Amino acid sequence: MTDCLFCKVYKKEIDAEIVYEDGNVIGFKDINPQAKTHLLFIHKTHSENINQMVRISSSQLNQVFSGIEKYTNENGIEDNGFRLVTNVGASAGQSVFHTHIHLLSGERLGRFGS
Repeated sequence: MTDCLFCKVYKKEIDAEIVYEDGNVIGFKDINPQAKTHLLFIHKTHSENINQMVRISSSQLNQVFSGIEKYTNENGIEDNGFRLVTNVGASAGQSVFHTHIHLLSGERLGRFGS
């Protein structure tokens, strides 16, 4: 997809503060953070949302979560806790239509659900 913002990030066509990268996954700082630590993790293969990603290749989801596990473990985030969020569709708050997982941490987060 030629006009996808996040595709341009992993292709290094747009600057981003990259915190993690492997052959399939990239993690970078959100430009509008909602917590002290707010990162986005994406797969380098374009899909619009998590449901489409699973339909295309569920192994991509595993690769993204493996990247998150490695990053949080190596950077002490796992010890202090974190939240993962993904939005599907504009009405749920999705503004970039490339599957991405928000990682929020670095401070006490408010209760979410029960």
